[in-house]
Amino acid sequence: MSHATLNATAARGKGSSNARRLRLAGSIPAIVYGEGVAPLAIAVEAKSFRTAVSGEQGINSLIELDADGKKFLVMARDIQRHPVRGTVAHVDFQVVDPNQAVVVEVPLHIIGDAVEVRHADWEVDQQMFSIEVRTRPDQIPTHIDVDISNLKVGGTIRVEELELPKGVEPAGDPTVSVVTSRPGRTTAPVVKADVEVPTEVTE
Repeated sequence: MSHATLNATAARGKGSSNARRLRLAGSIPAIVYGEGVAPLAIAVEAKSFRTAVSGEQGINSLIELDADGKKFLVMARDIQRHPVRGTVAHVDFQVVDPNQAVVVEVPLHIIGDAVEVRHADWEVDQQMFSIEVRTRPDQIPTHIDVDISNLKVGGTIRVEELELPKGVEPAGDPTVSVVTSRPGRTTAPVVKADVEVPTEVTE
């Protein structure tokens, strides 16, 4: 697994005014933390950060961070965004050991065709769109496939039934439903009301 690279500078000030100044200059205030590492306030260029996490691994990318000569292997663990603009306002970088497992969230991709479900006019209902897994940083998958080819009418696929890559295990409840099947939406038949035709009255 390749590493992204990212340069940073040690933060020179503290407080919201300093953070605002950094953002106006195109930088993102951040912090580096981890076991055996004293928290270090830094700033990274916003454009460079977007590049670092825009690869195949996305937010789970391993990043070689160089903060004024201090080098760390990190992952972006918490990203705060502006509530209106959606721009990144702050990042927490966690120092990781490539030989120690971490817990990360990985997308789930549906593959295959649930033929039996489709022929019965039922629907496939995806309950989970991502899953937390535990694995080494260099073994984090880009996604996990959920094959629905053998899904039956009324059936369920649970976390424990997923085919996970070697070295990857679920971090949460293995009995949670990932995909289920449900009756399809049907249009209720239109019922015509009986209309009484008035009898012609003759005098």
